[in-house]
Amino acid sequence: MISGCAYRFGYVQRDLPEGYKQIAIPVFKNMTQEVSIERFFTNELIHQFGRSQVANVVSVADAPATIEGRITDIKYVPGGQVNGNKSSENKIGIPRNSVLTVEYRVLVNADIVLRRNSDQKVLWQGSFSNESVYAAPQVGLNVVNSVNALYNNSARINLIEHMAHDMMAEAHDRMTENF
Repeated sequence: MISGCAYRFGYVQRDLPEGYKQIAIPVFKNMTQEVSIERFFTNELIHQFGRSQVANVVSVADAPATIEGRITDIKYVPGGQVNGNKSSENKIGIPRNSVLTVEYRVLVNADIVLRRNSDQKVLWQGSFSNESVYAAPQVGLNVVNSVNALYNNSARINLIEHMAHDMMAEAHDRMTENF
């Protein structure tokens, strides 16, 4: 029937390059200004390997290979803005010469490298990016009011945690396929 195209039906065995069964995953490096997000990415990648049982996560001293991660960039792009100067948009009562941001688009980039510990040879590497949107805090009254900065920070961090889950699931799958 079908041959030679590397397509298989059913369950496919996943492995790391060179078949390693023990790896180290140190804390990712965070090259952004967003504090403490590296733990989401590190913990999620460890979770993915624990779930799949492709390899056991051990200390760097005991592992023949190490997965190194870096969060290289994070951007917050305001979107859905309502301008207080336009009478058609100002029915919600925001002050003149002001703009209300309705949502923020979050863009995250990360790089991952699988490196053999004995000679530091790169066995696999990949770049990952994700984007998602969260609702900005809203002023609920027709008077000048401050919005909840704690909500904004919490919503942003919660979204990054979910993005880390998706990105590290993809990283695990790309790293362990076809080896």
